[in-house]
Amino acid sequence: MKIGILTGGGDVPGLNPAIRAVTVRAAKEGHSVLGIRRGWRGLLNLDTEDPASLEKFTLKLTPDNTRKIERTGGTFLHTSRVNPIAVPAEEVPWFIAEGDRLKAKEGHFDCTPHIIKNLERLGVDVLVPIGGEDTLGYASHLHRQGFPLVSIPKTMDNDVYGTDFCIGFSTAVTRSVEYISQLRTSAGSHERIGVVELFGRSSGETSLISAYLAGVDRAIISEVPFNTERLAGLLMEDKRANPSNYCMMTISEGASEMGGAVIERGQADAFGHRKLGGVGQETAAMIEELAGEKTLFQSLGYLMRSGTPDGLDTMVAKTFANCALDLIGAGTFGRMVALREGRYTHVDGDMPLMGVKKVDVEALYDSDNYFPRVRHGLGLPMFMY
Repeated sequence: MKIGILTGGGDVPGLNPAIRAVTVRAAKEGHSVLGIRRGWRGLLNLDTEDPASLEKFTLKLTPDNTRKIERTGGTFLHTSRVNPIAVPAEEVPWFIAEGDRLKAKEGHFDCTPHIIKNLERLGVDVLVPIGGEDTLGYASHLHRQGFPLVSIPKTMDNDVYGTDFCIGFSTAVTRSVEYISQLRTSAGSHERIGVVELFGRSSGETSLISAYLAGVDRAIISEVPFNTERLAGLLMEDKRANPSNYCMMTISEGASEMGGAVIERGQADAFGHRKLGGVGQETAAMIEELAGEKTLFQSLGYLMRSGTPDGLDTMVAKTFANCALDLIGAGTFGRMVALREGRYTHVDGDMPLMGVKKVDVEALYDSDNYFPRVRHGLGLPMFMY
């Protein structure tokens, strides 16, 4: 059997260990593995009749050429944000046959027939896409068109529906806690209000869990609109109560003020998402004005998703890969491997289309005082979801 593998969307630590684990296990079982470079963009732009195109967008994976990759972060296959079901007319490759680009809407084309033909021409029997809700959402569409696949969830936001844990989340939280702790030295030295903005579009889990672990004073999450005046008052109470005369807060990039909107900029990507970021800096400026105190603002941004994966992300990535090979060996396709209440399992591959997993606000967050609230621990799964 030939197994194809690709990574799509944002990079996270843990992708390379998953790629490596699939490759090693497949080789032991007599299968071959073909890496698809640059995610769905690779399959969209691949011209199987052109040797240069094959070299650019595919790579035969072996235990030898993947030997060192699990020691590094990111994805050595590269990644992209391309949605083959809605390709702008100007981005449709010239060589795609008329019948392989179906008219979608508003000048966009569904190039799924071309994607399937490329996979068949490459001799791929089953595809293992690794990605978040967008990448796996298209994977689900591809399977409904008849192509066998098994999906692996990743995203540092940990918001893929159907699984308690996604590759990349643990390292993002670990990095955030480390940087928050380091920023305390500057915030304390200058007696300021520290405002740390973290990635998190629709789910505030990274802000919530990082705040919980780092012991910050307040945490603003995407799910709960906040009142800046009340927040500033609470932070001033925190600052006065601290013998070192400083305080710290986290805020999700997808957070919004009461009655306001999420701060977005730039053009929407292939899946309709615009860039987020700026709410932390804007909130810090308003706190300065309201509290009459200096703030120290820091956006962690890509630092959260950079570098080598921590032990938990490495372990889950490798185990997800082996779960995917278990399903492939059993001939069970159209599934997404998952962690549910501490156990490895698999769910319907359509799960990522069923929404975005969000923080259980009632159970884990104090909406009035803006901080994590874990009422009890007994009986909770490891990831509290």
